[in-house]
Amino acid sequence: MDATELRKGTFITHKGELWQAVEVTHRTPGNLRGFVQVKLRNVRNGGHITERFSSNQTVESAWLDRRRAQYLYDDATMGPVFMDNESYEQFNLPRDLLGDSMSYILPNQDVDLTFHEGTAIGLDLPAKVDLVVTETEPAVKGDTVNSVLKPATLETGLVIKVPSYIRIGDKVRVSTSTGEFQERVND
Repeated sequence: MDATELRKGTFITHKGELWQAVEVTHRTPGNLRGFVQVKLRNVRNGGHITERFSSNQTVESAWLDRRRAQYLYDDATMGPVFMDNESYEQFNLPRDLLGDSMSYILPNQDVDLTFHEGTAIGLDLPAKVDLVVTETEPAVKGDTVNSVLKPATLETGLVIKVPSYIRIGDKVRVSTSTGEFQERVND
């Protein structure tokens, strides 16, 4: 692929290693040729580098496989345990690889995992998830008119800011990209 096609989250093979684009900036300085500056994260060891690619340079996109798996439970020493929905094989993913994405996943929930050469390297979250509020302060009379936000703990342990009318037991929709409240969900 052309370097100009790189986007945040894209996986590439560079210098014999698998990398994920963390930040991508297209630059066209004055009367010089344009280039793409990319901050890359090494998928294997978590290291970061910054590379510059000229606008006419090509990069090698990584061959990835996506599979459906079920999140089973969190092993305190090994990390989250998943089961492949087709082969029923169980495997762990390191916490540092997943970041905060497990804050949006419930046990026994199906998720899409990304594999490279048979090894799981990432989790694809949906754009929004619906979670139940397990702890929050009661609304203060008079604050319901204003757009006052209060903290709420969700069933996965994630803490977000919600409007004052949200109560314990309410189901809310949360954006997985920003971690922000979207709306109350009625079942």
